[in-house]
Amino acid sequence: MERGNSKLGYFISSFIGILVGAGLLFAIVQYSPFVKGTVTEKNLNPKTSVIQQPVIRKTGTSTISIVAKNLMPAVVGVTSTINSTATSKGGSVVGSGIIVDKKAYILTNNHVANKQANDITVSLFDGRDLKGKVVWSDEGLDLAVLKISGDNLTVAPLGDSKILTVGDTAIAIGNPLGLTFQRTVTSGIISAINRTIGEPGGLFMEDLLQTDASINPGNSGGPLININSEVIGINTVKVTSAEGMGFAIPINIVKPILKSIKEKGNFVTPIIGIQGIDKQMAGFVSDIKVQKGIYVYEVKSGSPAELQGIKKGDIILSVNGTSVNTMVEFRSNLYSIGVGNSVTLKIKGSNNKEKNINIKLVGAAD
Repeated sequence: MERGNSKLGYFISSFIGILVGAGLLFAIVQYSPFVKGTVTEKNLNPKTSVIQQPVIRKTGTSTISIVAKNLMPAVVGVTSTINSTATSKGGSVVGSGIIVDKKAYILTNNHVANKQANDITVSLFDGRDLKGKVVWSDEGLDLAVLKISGDNLTVAPLGDSKILTVGDTAIAIGNPLGLTFQRTVTSGIISAINRTIGEPGGLFMEDLLQTDASINPGNSGGPLININSEVIGINTVKVTSAEGMGFAIPINIVKPILKSIKEKGNFVTPIIGIQGIDKQMAGFVSDIKVQKGIYVYEVKSGSPAELQGIKKGDIILSVNGTSVNTMVEFRSNLYSIGVGNSVTLKIKGSNNKEKNINIKLVGAAD
């Protein structure tokens, strides 16, 4: 009897164990975080009893695809014929541009379209080809503002390039290798900020954004965009001897220029008559070290700077109380203040003493 009871107890214990184990297995499958969603009749195939993974993502919903959809209609192709100059061979040029105002103003590069350009054609997203004219251009900044006569335009919003940090998402849209590959989208990150690179003819481009988003000939003048579908830079050049090294002009330098053009119809570059060097640029000039501020490398004879006693070797620390450590910051402040107005500069002299100087801005052509 004791042996028979033992067998019966063993059987009952085993049966209960099986039931408990099955219940635990069902609970694990039902609620495990590693299984996508709760198991329901909709998840089960009645023939195979295999859990079916639900489709949880649709095409065209990634951040980059959304940005491309938002901004692509504002990207244009720019074709021009540029006359030869002392620093440019001229010839036919194909590049990109971005519509930045409802009055049909377009940003592009100076080397794509400038005041020496003829027969400027702007190709819109909807297939229209319109004639463009140069409203303003600057060879040193490699920027130009074009104007077209057109309606029903998509306008790109401008972001804030000052708040960018290394690692931020960067998206480029442009026309690499000509209009055959119009509005190609590439993406990457902001690889570095405040870069300075040398250009043919002894020119330097300062305070550029560096990105590994693919930029090729024809992308020039097109936008560099953040994840909020805002333009943060204008693509300008790439290093041909390396992969993934493209550069863009930060958008903040353009904002006061556009503001003046929209309000007055033109922009005159305000200057004080110096050649300045920031910390990044100092790396290209021997025997000059700049930790902060703008080093005064040259003072133009008869300029407001000379008349107010600014000398070579002085350091400009601030403009109207705002610290300046890059040439983009320095220029942006002067551009916002405008020709004919006065600014207060904090200057650190060669004797390490600081002083404030009030100086009137004049136009570059004056």
